[in-house]
Amino acid sequence: MDRKILPLLLLVPCTLGLAAGAANDADFAAKAADGGMAEVITGQLAAQKGTDPQVRMFGQRMVTDHSKANDELKSVAAKDNITLPAEPGLKHKTTASKLGNMSGADFDKAYTQEMIKDHEEDVALFKKEAQSGSNPDMKAFAQKTLPTLQEHLDMIRKISSGEKSVSRSP
Repeated sequence: MDRKILPLLLLVPCTLGLAAGAANDADFAAKAADGGMAEVITGQLAAQKGTDPQVRMFGQRMVTDHSKANDELKSVAAKDNITLPAEPGLKHKTTASKLGNMSGADFDKAYTQEMIKDHEEDVALFKKEAQSGSNPDMKAFAQKTLPTLQEHLDMIRKISSGEKSVSRSP
């Protein structure tokens, strides 16, 4: 093999690794934005339609916390020229539509189950980015947001189990 080509071949995996890392960070950002927007929409539904006061309170908390996180993510993404989706994806729109057609205890149960599933996925996604993200800004965003998502998961599990007096940490 020509000695001039060998050094170039050795650089290819490193370059591909960087591109893959950037793609992973952009993928994380898109998934985080998609999920965050969905949490706001379904949270609004829960705040309005929930029959259990804790479900209504949790829904309002989703609107507040995820709106704030969505704004932070938009800022980080803009700084790093990462394009985010403008609205939730079809999966989340379908879920919101399904929830929107429900009421009473059926709504509360479906919403809490959906929030447990979503927050388990969110925590896993944010943990991965917080540990192995290559974009320092996205990694820092994930690290900062992860404790709130874990708190949400703990809260909704308690609500789902019927445990009372779920409160917000100071």
